[in-house]
Amino acid sequence: MNTTATIQPDASLAQALLAPRSVALYGASDDTAKTAGRPLKFLRAAGFQGKVYPVNPNRHTVQGETAYPSLAELPEVPEHVFILTPTHTVLDAAQECARIGVKVVTILASGFSESGPEGAEREAALAELSRTTGLRILGPSSLGVVNPRSGLVLTANAAFAEPELPQGRVFVASHSGSMIGSLVSRGKARGVGFAGLVSVGGEADLCVGEICAATLDDPKIGGYLLFLESLRHGDKLRAFAVEAAKRGKPVIAYKLGRSAAAAEMAATHTGALAGEDDIADAFLKDLGIARVGVLEALLETFPLAERIPLTGSAGTVKRVGVVTTTGGGAAMAVDQLGIRDVVVEPASAETLAKLEAAGIAVSPGRVLDLTLAGTNYSVMKGALDIMFEAPEFDLVLAVVGSSARFQPQLAVKPIIDSATSSKPLAAMLVPDAPEALASLTAAGIPCFRSPEACADAIASLFARRAPGAQPSVKASTTDTRTLSESQAYEVLDCIGVPHAPAVTMPLQGPATALSFDFPVVAKVCSEEIPHKTEVGGVVLGIQDQAGLEKALATLRTNLAERAQGKRCEEVLVQPMTKGLTEVLIGYRIDPEAGPIIMLAAGGIWAEVARDRSIRLAPVSVGTAKDMIAEVKALKTVSGLRGRQRGDLDALAQAVSALSQLAVKPELNIIEAEVNPMMVLPEGQGVVAVDALVLRS
Repeated sequence: MNTTATIQPDASLAQALLAPRSVALYGASDDTAKTAGRPLKFLRAAGFQGKVYPVNPNRHTVQGETAYPSLAELPEVPEHVFILTPTHTVLDAAQECARIGVKVVTILASGFSESGPEGAEREAALAELSRTTGLRILGPSSLGVVNPRSGLVLTANAAFAEPELPQGRVFVASHSGSMIGSLVSRGKARGVGFAGLVSVGGEADLCVGEICAATLDDPKIGGYLLFLESLRHGDKLRAFAVEAAKRGKPVIAYKLGRSAAAAEMAATHTGALAGEDDIADAFLKDLGIARVGVLEALLETFPLAERIPLTGSAGTVKRVGVVTTTGGGAAMAVDQLGIRDVVVEPASAETLAKLEAAGIAVSPGRVLDLTLAGTNYSVMKGALDIMFEAPEFDLVLAVVGSSARFQPQLAVKPIIDSATSSKPLAAMLVPDAPEALASLTAAGIPCFRSPEACADAIASLFARRAPGAQPSVKASTTDTRTLSESQAYEVLDCIGVPHAPAVTMPLQGPATALSFDFPVVAKVCSEEIPHKTEVGGVVLGIQDQAGLEKALATLRTNLAERAQGKRCEEVLVQPMTKGLTEVLIGYRIDPEAGPIIMLAAGGIWAEVARDRSIRLAPVSVGTAKDMIAEVKALKTVSGLRGRQRGDLDALAQAVSALSQLAVKPELNIIEAEVNPMMVLPEGQGVVAVDALVLRS
């Protein structure tokens, strides 16, 4: 995967995909109850103004309209063809589309790569057809494309029998076809409209990133909702997200896979420790994408995302001020925010004094509880105005109780009248109050029906990070080789990662003189033995030259017994090093996410505790400091409660330095791990005492 891919809006693709002047329905059925009969019915019901050509060799008419026996006999070349026929007919139909010059085809049928080797061959043939002819393919397994603005309801999804599809400013791309129908029905109930919805399917050609990127210059699209099953084509998703961030268009994603098992262990521990979904999580956040975990929040987050600019680092503490008319309702919101590590800030003494001066009675505490007195326009409006001016709050959340349902003018109207507030404002309504929600939505106020969705939206937006420097390396498709430890140190020297001094000497002896003091450690040094302890290839605590000679003999014996056939000619000797604590720093190129950097607690419990922080590489020193703050074990060397402080500044420098492999393609490094890295007392630095590096 080339992670330097750039992507520019493709207006011609967007037009053919979302606003074609002509559409052919290949295999259209006369029966509107059948899957292949729905697209024509939906297009007519939605008032699509383009040309529609049903193609069915077995009928002269389809649903009362003229049917054509083949694509070749149409009166014009359609811009977009929806192939509705069974799997075994798809490739021939797509080839015919390419031959006559169709721009885009959408494929409904399944039975491709998800179905086994034969299906994978069919999908590969489609990809090759697209590559060699320029035909753009949506799918397979795509339920189609919907654009409420143009009346294009080119879908077989039964949910689009829904009349009067809501128009809006958000564009949806979903791996799941059924999800676009679910979002439309949910959106309609909430007054949320759409600028377009695409069922992406199997991504044989067109993928989520490329489809969304094609629409980036559309002024009527304000942001994007993504329903992701994987990070297929991660390079294009990355390129789209970077461009969306530049344009200030928020991207919100719901990605499946939070409960997936950790990735299989690679040559290093980094793959196992990170885990597939953890990498995906870092990928989305580092590209400025708000990843929500509650489906309802996927629809409800966009209005708030527009009010919270994507700037700076997610490491900056962002504080929420909560004002409420119902203590219990606010407590639910506070609980949900708390378990997502969002800080709910109490009002300062100055803010409390201003409230008192305004005649607004509140009790000091985590939230500003106005009690029943808050079900009053002037009380709620006055409290909000004071909170907007308070420097301790970065976002204000108003939680309204029962009055929201029957008397919204009391506590909801002042929220609506604060729509132009200087700070981000959100509302959560505790009762079922659809009219109040509709009024808030119409006014552009972010509003939520549940504490879970409310907290999820806020936390996901706070967790976003503005895209930084993008990598220039790519995943290798060739064989890789493991470097010996001494060669690995040469790589560390190139990028400025400090390591313990080391001397190599022949395994067969005699032991040479050392340039550093005893005690030392002796380790076998071979490209063929990456995991030295597994073959008895490490001897610790060597006290003198005689002990070193004895260690060489021990290593020779162990290799003869446990590593037969493995070539090893050298031994690496280092001084024994002890730090305040030890960590693991790992770099690897993920096949989809691209280069990542991980900092984890070291030692034997590293894989058990999974105490780690992950970012896309490269990272700055400032971002590396954010990562250090996320590793719980490092709090023991942060000076907490008078304990000795480790050199965390030097550690941040080392993390950033290792991550720079992402912008050094000339080194051809696909995986590198320092394990352990010893953290020395403050001012004394950090020292790598083992390293494992894979080069393509």
